[in-house]
Amino acid sequence: MKTMKWMKVLALSLAVMMFVAACGKNEQQESGSGVKITLLNSKGEIQSQLEAAAAAFKEDYPDITLEIIPVPAGQSPFEKASALYASGNPATITMLDTGDVEKFKDRILDLSGEKWMADAVDRSTSLTTFDGKNYAFPLAIEGYGFIYNKAVVDQAVGGSFDPATITTTDALEQLFQKIEASGKAPLIVSPMDWSLGAHYLPLAYAGQSSDPAAVARFVEDLKAGKVDLASNSVFNGLLDTFDLMAKYNIDKKSPLSGTYERGPEVLGKGEVGIWFQGNWAWPQISSFDTASGQYGFLPVPVSNNADDFGNTQISSAVSKRLVLDKEKNTAEQQAAAKTFLEWMVYSEKGQDFLVNQANIIPAFKNIKLEAKDPLAKSISDYIAKGKSEESMSTLPADHWAKIGASMQKYLAGAADRATLLTEIQDYWKTVK
Repeated sequence: MKTMKWMKVLALSLAVMMFVAACGKNEQQESGSGVKITLLNSKGEIQSQLEAAAAAFKEDYPDITLEIIPVPAGQSPFEKASALYASGNPATITMLDTGDVEKFKDRILDLSGEKWMADAVDRSTSLTTFDGKNYAFPLAIEGYGFIYNKAVVDQAVGGSFDPATITTTDALEQLFQKIEASGKAPLIVSPMDWSLGAHYLPLAYAGQSSDPAAVARFVEDLKAGKVDLASNSVFNGLLDTFDLMAKYNIDKKSPLSGTYERGPEVLGKGEVGIWFQGNWAWPQISSFDTASGQYGFLPVPVSNNADDFGNTQISSAVSKRLVLDKEKNTAEQQAAAKTFLEWMVYSEKGQDFLVNQANIIPAFKNIKLEAKDPLAKSISDYIAKGKSEESMSTLPADHWAKIGASMQKYLAGAADRATLLTEIQDYWKTVK
């Protein structure tokens, strides 16, 4: 009897196990034989837009599920990506800053053979190409220069202002004088160290040549102490322009008192005609806008020869990159990730996500959607015309703070040009 009972129990257990297995199999079939991929997002302001894009992508590719993982506030994408690798669970797609791509070079896929490489804008992949192989997808472009309020400058020039007329330092000063004569302040200089040290002064590095390789060599020569900045025409030309900015600054009596928040207010309200800043400032400018959204960019001239590189170019660069893991994600997951990258570049829904939903300036020539905000549109126009200068995306982490402090002293008149240039040269000698 005990044997019979035991056999009945065993038979019942087997039946339950087969039923559970069958249910599991049915559930797996119902969910499809699809693949799940993840994207580590380090651009927090587009988290909801990325999640919506993942849903739209699944409509077109039902067998692929894309999960968006945000980088926690206060943590860098490099730190989060490194932690995921350490745990053996890296994202399929990781959004990195440009300077971090090389650090993961041995763990990510070579993307040189992808279709979108042929449509990427000029120089958008040069900083993520090592040994002839490109390792990253250029996601978003940002740029900066002189933002002008068209209503103010139209009044100053007595007609419709043409930004193409400002191609030299002298032409810029004449515009400042006309704005001043019209009763408005020519411009505002925001004295934050990050603006002066990470955006303004780096124009002197990038402006050395239209060839990124030559710029890289110049920086290496700075590190080696082989450069005399006092005799460098681009550095001196950029500082000549900075001297003009200081002269016509609305805050010239107290040049270090300004704040970032003051810039968009006085520009948007039309109290000043020009502000040195980037397209990221549009949301703040728009909240004060009295010019019906009519704003654009002027390049920062470095000489009185209109043909010199930099005088007609806007500084721009890819600020975020997508890389694909090759260590832990399967070949199927890698293929799905590549499909998502192509979807953003070539599908109507993907392009709509980039331009209309995420307000991103795409790094691809084939995307013809016009940017919504005027600053993004202005930068896009410069890029489309081949009038762009590659921003310095790989400067040392402490550059903006240390060089920014030197620039602040120069702006305030607490250091002369010779002192400033010596401090810059001394800084680079400490960089390893």
